[in-house]
Amino acid sequence: MAKEKKKSVVSISLKSFVAAVVILLVLMIISYFLTMVVPAGEFDRTTNAAGQEIIVDGTYHATEGDMTVGKFLLSPILVLTGSDSVTLIAIIIFLLVIGATFNALDHSGTLQYMLLKIVDKFKDKKQIVMYVVSFFFMFMGAAVGSFEEVVPLVPIVIALAYTLGWDVLTGMGMSILAVCCGFSTGVINPFTVGVAQQLADVPLFSGIGFRLVGFVIIYLFLILFLKAHIKRIESSGKIEIPENFDYQEESYCSDKKMDRALICFMIVMGLTILTILASSQISFLSDVLLPIVALMFFIAGTLTSLVSGMKIKAMLKSFAGGASSILPAVLLILMAGSVKYIITQGKILDTILNSAYGLIDNASPFVCIMLIYLLVLLIEFFIPSGSAKAVLLMPIIAPLADAALVSRQTAILAYAYGDGFSNILYPTNAVLLIVLGLAGISYGKWFKFVIKFELGVFIITSILLLIANTFVYTV
Repeated sequence: MAKEKKKSVVSISLKSFVAAVVILLVLMIISYFLTMVVPAGEFDRTTNAAGQEIIVDGTYHATEGDMTVGKFLLSPILVLTGSDSVTLIAIIIFLLVIGATFNALDHSGTLQYMLLKIVDKFKDKKQIVMYVVSFFFMFMGAAVGSFEEVVPLVPIVIALAYTLGWDVLTGMGMSILAVCCGFSTGVINPFTVGVAQQLADVPLFSGIGFRLVGFVIIYLFLILFLKAHIKRIESSGKIEIPENFDYQEESYCSDKKMDRALICFMIVMGLTILTILASSQISFLSDVLLPIVALMFFIAGTLTSLVSGMKIKAMLKSFAGGASSILPAVLLILMAGSVKYIITQGKILDTILNSAYGLIDNASPFVCIMLIYLLVLLIEFFIPSGSAKAVLLMPIIAPLADAALVSRQTAILAYAYGDGFSNILYPTNAVLLIVLGLAGISYGKWFKFVIKFELGVFIITSILLLIANTFVYTV
């Protein structure tokens, strides 16, 4: 009997791909419609000492938009000619390399062996696995601002959750949701708090104590949320089987060759994590972190596959299959990027900003804090990049906070919260769409799972902001 062809471990399901395309197409159409009804306008911009382009306060003026029907139709292609082109190309290459690497690791049997070994070791301590894995991902987000860099690890955690008797959503909760929570608390996140504090003329990473308190509170809330979900699925007896993971029910059996392959994989992964941690202190590493991480995963996949006994020809075939299986993700990335392209070319982003600033001006302290929070949540829908939004918003948020008797530290914290938590909610975030595709679930199913968590986090963070400005970061 011919051996059934094994599906790539990182293949994107057709159902989730079509759903994502439809959602993004609707958002593109809405964005284009807004360019026809919202008045075009823009602020004057200048360059600060760090070479970053910033808005000049009080310079908003009417202008003409430049979004034609032709540009709208070609926006997924034209976005590669815009200001985000380098970032988009880097993400695309990164994901293709990751797809190739994990497909080879899966076909070599390394992933399955690793999961069985973990399950065998912690079969009576499953809760500990959840605590440790969730903390690890939160730490990576809070300490070094990791988010898209952990995409390669998400398939492993999803498969681990499945092997432990949980579902795909639990695996995503322990990985992508956890790293987003850490990223959002901004303890020493260089991409949000770091950039925002520099732009607001606040000592770098000052005020860390209260952000650590927020980290602990959000971590505990995440654990309670995941435990409640696990309890529901275990009591129902309905475990969702990830369609993109071809793991069979097997017992762990020690294999020296696979042990050596696993050690090889863990060494390279350890070096990768150290590189990510070092990037928060070394600016050069921060600038080229994504390609470095992709290269190190490629090295890990190559060495591990060969050590496990996989033939070179089979490994290369697995690389090709994994890369091709991730190609649908390219369209999702380009469509997500085109939403920002449409509104910036239509010159309505600054109009939205100017209207929001009008609401913030002369508001009471707590109202001002919440309006800053909501403003960042709004702009996040169009501009997912944390550092890009900081450069855009902080030069104006900082003086507005001063006028409303809100400390700049609190304003920065509101910015970090608004920028971070919505990363795993908005369908315009390319990383979320890719992870959903890899997991084989629809955006609607994910939204239903995560929206309760998001609402809880919004309430918790609003209370934290009130406490921060009243008792901690006083003016």
